[in-house]
Amino acid sequence: MSLFEYAPAPESRSIVDLQPSYGLFVDGEFTPGQGTPLKTVNPATEEVLSEIAVGTDADVDRAVRAARRAFTRVWGPMRPADRGKYLFRIARLLQERAREFAVLETLDNGKPITESRDVDVPLAAAHFFYHAGWADKLDHVGLGAAPRPHGVAGQVIPWNFPLMMLAWKVAPALAAGNTVVLKPAETTPLTALLFAEICQQADLPPGVVNIVTGAGDTGRAVVEHPDVDKVAFTGSTEVGKQIARAVAGTQKVLTLELGGKAANIVFDDAPVDQAVEGIVRGIFFNQGHVCCAGSRLLVQESVHDEVIASLQRRIGTLRVGDPLDKNTDIGAINSAEQLARIRELVDIGEAEGAHPWQPAGELPDRGFWFKPTVFTDVSPAHRIARDEVFGPVLSVLTFRTPDEAVAKANNSTYGLSAGIWSEKGSRILSIANQLRAGVVWANTFNQFDPTSPFGGYKQSGYGREGGRLGLRAYLKES
Repeated sequence: MSLFEYAPAPESRSIVDLQPSYGLFVDGEFTPGQGTPLKTVNPATEEVLSEIAVGTDADVDRAVRAARRAFTRVWGPMRPADRGKYLFRIARLLQERAREFAVLETLDNGKPITESRDVDVPLAAAHFFYHAGWADKLDHVGLGAAPRPHGVAGQVIPWNFPLMMLAWKVAPALAAGNTVVLKPAETTPLTALLFAEICQQADLPPGVVNIVTGAGDTGRAVVEHPDVDKVAFTGSTEVGKQIARAVAGTQKVLTLELGGKAANIVFDDAPVDQAVEGIVRGIFFNQGHVCCAGSRLLVQESVHDEVIASLQRRIGTLRVGDPLDKNTDIGAINSAEQLARIRELVDIGEAEGAHPWQPAGELPDRGFWFKPTVFTDVSPAHRIARDEVFGPVLSVLTFRTPDEAVAKANNSTYGLSAGIWSEKGSRILSIANQLRAGVVWANTFNQFDPTSPFGGYKQSGYGREGGRLGLRAYLKES
């Protein structure tokens, strides 16, 4: 039984003015799409939230032509300092309407309101503030004097962090002088469409940002359009490979941020309580819908039992339920399709001999839910230790020596992130230098900042987002 009983603390939905249907945002205006509309649902209740237009090849062409006109006539020739003013204006408007964005993100995505409110929206605004400051300082990016934008950027973003991924893509593109055609995920388009209202409110010149909603075919049309100069994609490794093949042989510049299977390494001298909090944040934040999630826990053998016992006690206190309740720790799985994928891999893990553990408690009757799950007795050969589950599922492996920890951590087709827990700074630095991961956290996990580049190795993609390196992806030497 819990030590504390929490009264419900629901966030009001009244701040969000949901429209029964939404069009595409092209050339500064909302317009109908020519495809068959799709419905976006609240994953916590399966309630239909709205009907969303679907962009066809012709719609995408319209958006790209609008972006090209804006780049050639307005945004490209504009003084960099003036471009920065628009980004500052967007950042301030995001802050002013932060509660509205947070509630809408939670409704459409299923993540807890505390995460939308305290992480996603503030970080999205921070990315626009940060890149606004870069707009008139591009000579210092490292590409020589007067680097030039590529032109039209085609961007495809995932459903796990809809607004934050939009900011990661749009802010550097605009700061560098590019215009944008963005395709949000089909299950979470609503905050992107609300962002289109922000663009109107900021008086952003028409065509600088265009948002074309739809599913895979719409994204493919954006990526393959012959007048798109730069492609940026965040999503699954499988789709990333398809995009890489599609742009091969063209002049398009490509960055990919794909899947991950991060190792979270706990040494015997780590502060256990602190490490457990980091483990929980690493895998259960956003229901595990995080490409850099610490989904492989590597624990030194001598402290394995202590860490697992403490971890299970902590998981027993996590509250799974209504994402709009401010007491909720774990919200809904984003879609029925993703829930089926999680269940399939969990069943495979159990069939292969790993031992699953879940806390007691009931799940809501409606919606898409999965309990936080910990697998012990996992070997590196198990699929749950190799495949990206993209859900609240943790695989625990053990090691005896630092060399074994490094070998097991690097034994993955992915290389996006990792975590190290130890009181010895020299050990952390030594291990970090040996890990083939783009981001390595020390005694913490899932910490992000717009000044710090993010990206991976191997099948986690290539290129960086954030910081000076992320900005360089949207520029070329003059």
